[in-house]
Amino acid sequence: MAETYPTPRFGAPREPKTPVNPGSRLVVVLDFVTASHARAVGFLVVCALLLFLPGFFTIPPVDRDEARFAQATKQMVESGDYVDIRFQEDVRYKKPVGIYWLQSAAVEVATALKLPKAELRIWVYRLPSLIGAIGAVLMTYWTALGFVTRRAAVLAALLMSASVLLGVEARLAKTDAMLLFCVVAAMGAMSRAYLSWQRAEDETHPPWSWPAIFWTALAAGILIKGPLILMFAGLTIVALAIQDRDSSWLWRLRPVWGLMWMLVLVLPWFVAIFWRAGDAFFADSVGGDMLSKIGAQESHGAPPGLYLALFWITFWPGAPLAAMAAPAVWRARREPGAQFLLAWLIPSWIVFEAVLTKLPHYVLPLYPAIAILTVGALERRVLSRSWLARGSAWWFAIPAAGSIIAVVGAVMLTRQPAFVAWPFIAASLIFGLFAWWLYDNNRAERSVLNALVAALMLAVVVYGIVLPSLTPLFPSIEVARALRNVSCVGPKAVSAGYHEPSLVFLTGTQTLLTDGSGAADFLRQGSCRFALIEQRSERSFVQRAEAIGLRYKVGARIDGYNFSQGRAISISIFRSEDTE
Repeated sequence: MAETYPTPRFGAPREPKTPVNPGSRLVVVLDFVTASHARAVGFLVVCALLLFLPGFFTIPPVDRDEARFAQATKQMVESGDYVDIRFQEDVRYKKPVGIYWLQSAAVEVATALKLPKAELRIWVYRLPSLIGAIGAVLMTYWTALGFVTRRAAVLAALLMSASVLLGVEARLAKTDAMLLFCVVAAMGAMSRAYLSWQRAEDETHPPWSWPAIFWTALAAGILIKGPLILMFAGLTIVALAIQDRDSSWLWRLRPVWGLMWMLVLVLPWFVAIFWRAGDAFFADSVGGDMLSKIGAQESHGAPPGLYLALFWITFWPGAPLAAMAAPAVWRARREPGAQFLLAWLIPSWIVFEAVLTKLPHYVLPLYPAIAILTVGALERRVLSRSWLARGSAWWFAIPAAGSIIAVVGAVMLTRQPAFVAWPFIAASLIFGLFAWWLYDNNRAERSVLNALVAALMLAVVVYGIVLPSLTPLFPSIEVARALRNVSCVGPKAVSAGYHEPSLVFLTGTQTLLTDGSGAADFLRQGSCRFALIEQRSERSFVQRAEAIGLRYKVGARIDGYNFSQGRAISISIFRSEDTE
């Protein structure tokens, strides 16, 4: 008689009735939100806020660009002069006035809402960048709808919202997030005009909405960052005209009326600043800032290929997928949709690689084109099956490397291992691992969704927990706190050896930036005066103090790290005699 055994046999694995798929629930969420445009838009706004808000309120002013923009805006609000742009007594004519108006409006609204010391809260100045970043995500969705399905358009917008570079710019009070918003809006409108021409749609009465969006976005972009937005649009038009040997589709953008409208929007301020400062603004912004970038401006020179190398980090978690999509995109380069997106991407990318001055955020307005091309290949299931698929390991490598760097940095600078961040680190590693292990060409979507969750967890770790705790990186905060705790009324400060814009923003516009000898002369002029002397300037301060018979008291010493200069610093606070 044959022996029978119940199943499963002892020691044999028990197979689940439904295999566990860590990406299945995320796919169900995507199914739900892509059922309508309203759900998709609401979902994208929520995701953008979740990705951009960690650290938004708690990261101190970052030197140098953010603090310069914020301080110039603060002076604009203090003076009530909304035409001129100044940092203390120096003119700041590198960029037009648009971002300063937006930041000023944020400060004025916050003040009207009775927010205490709104002018000193850096996050108030960051609000336009946050709005611009969210707007760029939504505009990426809107633009992508002209090329792919609603589901793929949501994925393209999610790739943008999770990208490292946009996450950084959304948290900085400067121009680039709002410029991205303007560029994507303009290119989305242009793409609709081009694709409708390719399809021979509505040739007699094209809609006015596309030209209205296009020319308004161009005007806003010019006021935000000068003529750079014209380069993106212009190079795209030239590339398409060369490929098609026809540019008649441009008439769908109503160029005559559009140019008139754009000039109505941009000319008033340019006339006003010319009336105020003559040609100084145009000399500084075009000659001193834009044209000088052809060379190695401010020690930011780098060889061609840098942006391609940085792309693997700055566009993570979309970068591995973009690499896998590249062969299919190139095969489809003659299709109208791919042709437009490549015309948006390639000419401007070549220009940025050729220019010697390189900063990571310069290529940010090209990333939406990459995101749309990528999800187009994903939607068609034509992602590469070759060795490029090994790049899916990058979804796990970045959380692993980022977490190690964050924890080691926290230990080195604060002697604290950032235990609060560890659960989020674990979650980031787990979802990054799932994204890697679950990847296959037919179900790449679930890997992308897991990678997006890993990006969210990593944002909480880096921006929400670790960076705000690295107080040695932000010595201006400690200096300003020390000055606020003095007992005398109306303290005046001078700084020698430490001239970062964040110090001026936090301690007041009247803070004098000088050398050690000048600090001693300043301290002698009255009571309730404080000299902030960096260690390398102490000798000249002491020598001048002895020479003029200055009597002073030594206060606190603040140690930190000036990452703008890449060196450790130590600031001593000296106060005039009889000052407490």
